[in-house]
Amino acid sequence: MTDQRKRSLLQLAALAAAASALVACGKKDEPAPTAAAPAASAATEASAPAPAKAEPLKIGFVYVGPVGDGGWSFAHDNARKAIEKEFGDKISTTFVENVPEGADTERVVRDLVGQGYKMVFGTSFGFMEPMLKVAADNPDVKFEHATGFKTADNLRTYDSRTYEGAYMAGVIAGAMTKSGTLGVVGSVPIPEVVRNIDSFTLGAQLSNPKIKTRVVWVNDWHNPPKETEAATSLINGGADVLFQNTDSPAVLKTAESMGKRAFGWDSDMTAYGPKAHLGSAIINWTPYYTKAVSDALDGKWATGQSWWGVKEGAIDLVSLAADVPEAAKAKLDEVRNGLKAGTYHIWKGPLFDNNGKEVLAADQVADDKFLSGVNFYVKGVEGKVPGADKK
Repeated sequence: MTDQRKRSLLQLAALAAAASALVACGKKDEPAPTAAAPAASAATEASAPAPAKAEPLKIGFVYVGPVGDGGWSFAHDNARKAIEKEFGDKISTTFVENVPEGADTERVVRDLVGQGYKMVFGTSFGFMEPMLKVAADNPDVKFEHATGFKTADNLRTYDSRTYEGAYMAGVIAGAMTKSGTLGVVGSVPIPEVVRNIDSFTLGAQLSNPKIKTRVVWVNDWHNPPKETEAATSLINGGADVLFQNTDSPAVLKTAESMGKRAFGWDSDMTAYGPKAHLGSAIINWTPYYTKAVSDALDGKWATGQSWWGVKEGAIDLVSLAADVPEAAKAKLDEVRNGLKAGTYHIWKGPLFDNNGKEVLAADQVADDKFLSGVNFYVKGVEGKVPGADKK
């Protein structure tokens, strides 16, 4: 074998060795790709069910009058709208208006419960017995009754100290009357309403101790024709400033048409009689409804009774007329500030009924039990409370 051939063979061997080395390098083990693992994890997460969203608390409101009455039911419905805004999708609300007191109340409340409403507000005194009956059959539902006095394990009561608003209106009425005779259109002769008539008179007597108050009852909460008739009768009888414990703006409208003065009640009624309007004794139900719903959502709801007034932001006298004297405004501010601080007492002795009987001794302050049972007219109110002799 020649040297040249040997060199050729050696070169071929070297090339073969190099090729073998390259192949070996190409088969070198490497870590397996891991991209598939996250993909599988993502797929698992995508298929997992999302956390269940809490169902909203379904709340029903039952109104004795129409929501457009401009007064009582209107005020309650404004508060309903306020809590919807406050709690958002945590709650769901509905309302039923124009519900008569009695059997119809029970039917409406039962229907709401049957639709799954777990909290029901009934907003009229005469709803008390029907709500108690439905509450007894539905222990898992929370019931709230406005202006009542009976409770159950799942029914509590709430009210506003409307007599404070009536008293503040009286302060202005006493300063504005020229005849010295005030007129009140009363709804139903229950302690709540009698107390308001008395308080209105007591407020007026701050300005004029000789003030007289006349009352005409319509025996209904919302009946504009009857309210108009009663207001007309009072004006024809000499009253030049009117007050009401009814739910529509009919009394204010009548005063406007007959050239007299009057107050709004439960809501700001200025627009219904701008020339006649002296001020509106309003109720703000939002603070209480906010607390009640919060209690239910937080699991803190319990039976009981609440009675809120100026101190809690539930009662005020607003939109005073431009011609109210500064002295009367100053007296009103004094009263309002005292009520807010808890230092001013409307029902404080010596106090007498209109027969001259002492009902509160000197410096005696009426407690809530006393106020809840007022069934007499104070000195200055003419006539007798209907049915008071039978109580």
